[in-house]
Amino acid sequence: MSRIDAHEAEVLKAFEAGKLKSVATKAELERLKAAARATSIKDRRVNIRLSSIDLTDIQAKALEEGVPYQTLIASVLHKYVTGRLAEKTRGVARRSSARGKARR
Repeated sequence: MSRIDAHEAEVLKAFEAGKLKSVATKAELERLKAAARATSIKDRRVNIRLSSIDLTDIQAKALEEGVPYQTLIASVLHKYVTGRLAEKTRGVARRSSARGKARR
């Protein structure tokens, strides 16, 4: 089983204890299922060129998230085109060790 955080563990414990109830109606569940099916269909293939350093950073981030890196890329692109990608301001960007080696 993959690692889960404290909140996920709490939800899992409540689910296993039967404490969670569905709040969606059958019609709402069908609508959500249809939306999930429509968004999960990947019927096109795209080739993109990335720098080795960016790909390494993406793969590291995907590993942290516990998803394949191609899935992470697809998710980020989907969030971008649907207007749900929020910019996060950070002091200093964390980069892989490969970035430092490339500049030397």
